[in-house]
Amino acid sequence: SSVMSFSEAEVQSARGAWEKMYVDAEDNGTTVLVRMFTEHPDTKSYFAHFKGMDSAEEMKQSDQVRGHGKRVFTAINDMVQHLDNSEAFLGIVNPLGQKHATQLKIDPKNFRIICDIILQLMEEKFGGDCKTSFEKVTNEICTQLNNVYKEAGW
Repeated sequence: SSVMSFSEAEVQSARGAWEKMYVDAEDNGTTVLVRMFTEHPDTKSYFAHFKGMDSAEEMKQSDQVRGHGKRVFTAINDMVQHLDNSEAFLGIVNPLGQKHATQLKIDPKNFRIICDIILQLMEEKFGGDCKTSFEKVTNEICTQLNNVYKEAGW
């Protein structure tokens, strides 16, 4: 499986980079979602309770936005812990992809958007090396999610 193409060094540096972000999971997760909703307003349509929120400030204060930001970061954190075990990694990615494809009907392009915003925030906060060491992880997550979507008939 392509997941196993992470070398031990890549796994360690990706985990090190991610740890810096995950320390403030709720705040960073919120920042990522608020950016996504502001820069790609169509993404708000998937969240009924975010629709009426226009200002970034309002979104930042929202318990729902904060809660979902934290959930996104927790899911990625679970994946990052299993970069060296493709079965466990896919055990997290697959049900998540299934749910977003079949129940929530989220366009898979949104995963790439969210990953790119995470990388952008990493670079702003911790520099280019941090971002670079996590890029392969986001590519892997998006590739595997897209595979789940294809199987689900997207």
